[in-house]
Amino acid sequence: MSAAGLFFGMIFGLIGAGYFMYGKKQQRYSILLSGALLCIFPYFINNLILLVIIGVLLLILPFFMDF
Repeated sequence: MSAAGLFFGMIFGLIGAGYFMYGKKQQRYSILLSGALLCIFPYFINNLILLVIIGVLLLILPFFMDF
């Protein structure tokens, strides 16, 4: 994994941890799920472009889905 991949993985993981804590506190499961996925998915994606695309999609997912 490249330095850019590690950087984006760390950023998405930090934002995901924030989403997870906020979703747990507010009992909003779409944000909680998105946060958990943001923390986990960088471990499985090696392609930088795919990493950024999936990360951005997971960042905006809670704004369009609410359950």
